[in-house]
Amino acid sequence: MTLLRRASLYLFFMIVTYSPLVHSAIEDDTFLVTVDWLHERLADPSVVVLDATVEIGRSEEGRLINLSGLPGFEQAHIPGARFADLKDRLSKQPAAFDNVMPEPDHFARELELLGISNDSEIVIYSRQYSVWAARLWWMLKWAGHEKVALLDGGFKAWQDAGFPIATGSSHVSKGHYQLQLNHALIADQQQVHRAIEDQETLLVDATPAAHFAGDFAMYARSGHIPTAINIPTSLVERHDGRFVSSDEVSLLLEQSTDTPIIAYCGGGVAASAIAFNLKRAGFNNVAVYMGSLQEWVIDPNNPMSSDE
Repeated sequence: MTLLRRASLYLFFMIVTYSPLVHSAIEDDTFLVTVDWLHERLADPSVVVLDATVEIGRSEEGRLINLSGLPGFEQAHIPGARFADLKDRLSKQPAAFDNVMPEPDHFARELELLGISNDSEIVIYSRQYSVWAARLWWMLKWAGHEKVALLDGGFKAWQDAGFPIATGSSHVSKGHYQLQLNHALIADQQQVHRAIEDQETLLVDATPAAHFAGDFAMYARSGHIPTAINIPTSLVERHDGRFVSSDEVSLLLEQSTDTPIIAYCGGGVAASAIAFNLKRAGFNNVAVYMGSLQEWVIDPNNPMSSDE
């Protein structure tokens, strides 16, 4: 080997070994990014960070209610993040239920006000429950956005890594967003009715196991939609806020990855987390019944089952 050849190989080895790690951009098949990835890309103007937190509180009557995550965002958030208001601005208002999907044009306008354009690389996190981040991820996929991922471990992982924290509100320039709706990602009541009769379509209930069994009711009627199986979010999210591996998710179902699946819960939030993880595991025909039980149970003609 010539001296020049040896020198070239040595130089190549030094570059590969000691150059800073160059991260790839978010692509359509990117589901999760690490806090290290985000920290290195935080100054990139193409990266948009969204805090999708919704707080859980109790009403005067003692029932669980959704509260805006904005006060908590103003106290602490990832630098440069924008607050994505899932409770109000990114839901249909007024509406008979919580978390009703917004009209498409309204959603596009709200994305623009968040500084989002079609080529934005979006990273979503929640400060508490990752299900809210997954809900927004599913909505953005419904809108046709390709470059969107969740922050693995959410805000807690960012804090645990010792990365900087910002306070106050954020001000951004308006984006330009053109919708390319993927209607297949959202299911309605009629599709759920057909799934009950259809041996090929799998209904997945994302409520807690005791609720699925009918031991208690968070909505007007207890139990679950007939033929559904139960995969609560506790099976896909660890105590530290990180999701389990995609291999672990795939073990939750015996069906093939081509099986049509409709996920539901109480209001389309936990179901979005289950659907997100099924997508991670390679299931390619998944939809979320966004109306879920809060819509389903008010019609007495819609059947319910329990383990009693």
